[in-house]
Amino acid sequence: MEEQENGLNWGRLVRGTLIRRYKRFLADVRLDDGSEVTAHCPNTGSMRGCSESGRPVWLSLHDDPRRRYPYTWEIIEMPGSLVGVNTGVPNRLVKAALLTGAIEPLAGYESVRSEVKSSQGTRLDLLLEAPHRPACYVEVKNCTLVEGGLACFPDAVTRRGRKHLDELADIVGRGERGVSFYLVQRMDAERFRPADHMDPEYGRALRRAVGLGVEALVYDVRMDLNRIELNDRLPVEL
Repeated sequence: MEEQENGLNWGRLVRGTLIRRYKRFLADVRLDDGSEVTAHCPNTGSMRGCSESGRPVWLSLHDDPRRRYPYTWEIIEMPGSLVGVNTGVPNRLVKAALLTGAIEPLAGYESVRSEVKSSQGTRLDLLLEAPHRPACYVEVKNCTLVEGGLACFPDAVTRRGRKHLDELADIVGRGERGVSFYLVQRMDAERFRPADHMDPEYGRALRRAVGLGVEALVYDVRMDLNRIELNDRLPVEL
């Protein structure tokens, strides 16, 4: 993928039909030329609502000879929207948008660093810094579960996600800024709510963290088969 202002270009994508996703990180796909390939599935979640067999999918192709699976699953077409399934995309997309000042609540910082150690044994996705301002730590989450216009996170139980919320709350407690940023990698969401029906403990942890000063920001995307970019901020229902 090529980074552009406030967005990313997919590069060349190969179309196919999803046969099945299995072992979390693998997907069998029938390409439009009739051949079948096994693609890497870069998503650790359940992918509920975006992994139906028979759906059109798009894969990126990599020529690195060290890769066991040259294809990577990037997009699936669901009835209401294209959906980006690659959990590596949100971090890159959010960072690109931050560098151009496109995320208004997080504007005004001079530097953005990735994968920053926040405490012993914990790293968070992004650190925003500027003179005479408290540091701002941002943990980015990929959200693909949308039902009836409601975006929900997580789509499976996530102890790691709860740990990140606790870490952000500790950061706020020491006088810095903590943000849990949810990137809805599809275009059919109208609002966001924690997925209590999937992981009630995460919902409780998010509400507790917000009560302690952690900020929950949610944005959706505009995407087609050429490009994905940040779109609008969505309301959060707690």
